[in-house]
Amino acid sequence: MALTFGTVLTAVTLLLGMAQVGSRIEAALAAEARMARYATLSTQVSTFLVVATEALQRDLSAEVRADRLAPVVDSIQRTFVRLNDDLEAAVTDARAVGIDRQSRHATQSLTLARMHAALDQSLRGLSQDGRDAAQLRPVVDNFANSFDPLLNEAINGEALFRRETLVGIESLRFRFTWAAVFMACLSLVMAAAFYFGLIHPQFRRLDLLRGAARQIGTQDFAVALPDTRKDEIGALFDETNRAAQALAARQADVQADWDRLNEIIYDRTVALRSANARLEAVDESRRRLFADISHELRTPLTVILMEAQLGRQTAPEASEVFETIETRAARLNRRIDDLLRVARSDSGSLALSLEETSVSALLEEVGEEVRAECASAGMVLDLAPGPGEVLADRNWLRQVLVGLVRNAIRHGRTGGQVRLSCDLAAENVDLSVTDAGPGIPSDKQARIFQRFEQAAPNQAGFGLGLALAKWVIEEHGGQIAVESPVAAPLSDAPGTRIRLRLPRVVR
Repeated sequence: MALTFGTVLTAVTLLLGMAQVGSRIEAALAAEARMARYATLSTQVSTFLVVATEALQRDLSAEVRADRLAPVVDSIQRTFVRLNDDLEAAVTDARAVGIDRQSRHATQSLTLARMHAALDQSLRGLSQDGRDAAQLRPVVDNFANSFDPLLNEAINGEALFRRETLVGIESLRFRFTWAAVFMACLSLVMAAAFYFGLIHPQFRRLDLLRGAARQIGTQDFAVALPDTRKDEIGALFDETNRAAQALAARQADVQADWDRLNEIIYDRTVALRSANARLEAVDESRRRLFADISHELRTPLTVILMEAQLGRQTAPEASEVFETIETRAARLNRRIDDLLRVARSDSGSLALSLEETSVSALLEEVGEEVRAECASAGMVLDLAPGPGEVLADRNWLRQVLVGLVRNAIRHGRTGGQVRLSCDLAAENVDLSVTDAGPGIPSDKQARIFQRFEQAAPNQAGFGLGLALAKWVIEEHGGQIAVESPVAAPLSDAPGTRIRLRLPRVVR
């Protein structure tokens, strides 16, 4: 009976000690998890600062800035919510430890609230319209300067919690060791009445168990207690082995998660730096390119136009020649405007100058511009203008139609014909560009309006034309669609028809 009591007492002591060790380890893991969330928050805030800085450099409006920042802000808000939940759980779990630990976790919650307030203040500052980049730069700088110390304070606090927890585990191990020694001594006293040879083997098994406890206390979970007898001590061996295996698996998971987190942080940082460098290079190249275009082309073009106008006035006999020069120079000027429009559209802004536009006059203008290209390609341009007017930006719409005809020349040259036509409906005007080429496979038609997509591989160009046309037409409130094969083809070939549907001006 005494031996049974001693064994039960030993088992209970060990189980309680293991439970306390498990509780401390869970507290350390919880601190590790919160530190991981703070690391995620740090990455998200870095992304926020990069996006905000880029928006200020581009001098975007408050609405555009808000749209750019919205996904990053949403992810930061979700991380704040998770951290707040974690801290509330930590405060609840700390009730068993004492008011001091609860207060310190509550202080962490206050630090988190201050970080949240700093973000809200920054967002309010960035949402103010009518302020330039120089006025908004202090908002971003103040946010970075105030947020970083708070984040470091929170991470240092969690690191301190973790260290204290590990120190507590060491202290518990020490007490647990002495408890095991006490149990061993007590067992010796109670075994004095029994035959020494019967009790001695049990002491050896207890020594193994004590060694395993010490090994676990030093966070060495490679414990393999022998499975020899199915008695109470044998069951305790099994439990200790399973606990050690569980702790080893948990330790491996934590280490793997930590390594993966460090790798993700490193990869994201490298990617952000690379993307930022590419964006800066592209932006600088675009500004330099279009500054050169504006300077190198517009100045001599203005001189040509002025000289042609003076020539028509001073030399009437050559009026037709000077008129041709003036017309060509005006067309070149329009091409420069088209190029600058494409540049502005690529930067995310599409400014439309809407006016009532005659469809017939527009198609005639497009035909005049591409007729020479059709003839050079050995193709016949069939122009079928119709009545009706649309509310549109004349230059943008002309540019889209010219681009579609040039696509037809490039891809449908074998058909020898391209048709530019107009169909009038009750509320809409349908403008169509039809070729007699080989057509577009049905499985590729859904992708031709995406940027950098082409109907066939190994074709020249970047695949921007149809994507830009779709954007322009949709900005007009219209629709663009492709039909291939054509229901009423121009020849025996399947052909392709691009149809633009725009709202009609009804008087």
